[in-house]
Amino acid sequence: MKPIYCDNHILILNKPAGISTEPHFRDEARVWVKERFNKPGNAFLEPIHRLDRPVSGIVLFARTSKALTRLNEAMRDRKMSKTYVAIVEGIVPEEGVLEHYLVHGDFKAYIDPTGKKAVLRYRRLKVEGDRSLVEIDLETGRYHQIRAQFAAIGHPILGDRKYGSAKDYTQLPLHHKKLVLEHPITKEMLKFQCSAAFSL
Repeated sequence: MKPIYCDNHILILNKPAGISTEPHFRDEARVWVKERFNKPGNAFLEPIHRLDRPVSGIVLFARTSKALTRLNEAMRDRKMSKTYVAIVEGIVPEEGVLEHYLVHGDFKAYIDPTGKKAVLRYRRLKVEGDRSLVEIDLETGRYHQIRAQFAAIGHPILGDRKYGSAKDYTQLPLHHKKLVLEHPITKEMLKFQCSAAFSL
């Protein structure tokens, strides 16, 4: 395991597609922390956000309870910036803002006026055939938000059968590529990036 960043308070890793953030990827990361820092017992390590099993990219972990509290507050107050890339079916407009209300049930997100507000902004980076490569900035962090919102406008993530794609892939072309945050202890602004394994 090769971290993107690690200090006494936070750990940032690139999760591969096909593994759940919790418990599997977290448990692998705990083993790495225990071995790297020669820690006896169970190392403290908690994810601040989660990526779906078929999704890859940056995952932020807290290594201390103080960091966990402060990072959870920053997440709730929308003081973190998260950027994704994805390949979606069809040709989307060059840019846009998607706003829906989502409810979570049966391992899926549904559009429902009684749900929680979900907002994202996207830019189309490239088109090839009947597919678009898009870059996405999340304004909210709802369950399956990107997958549900693009499906709602008729452009599901390529291979996402759960949300209406004609194909079925176990590893979706959806990747968390950039994270910007304030360090929970030093207050330094940090920016991390990692490239997607897919391209268009």
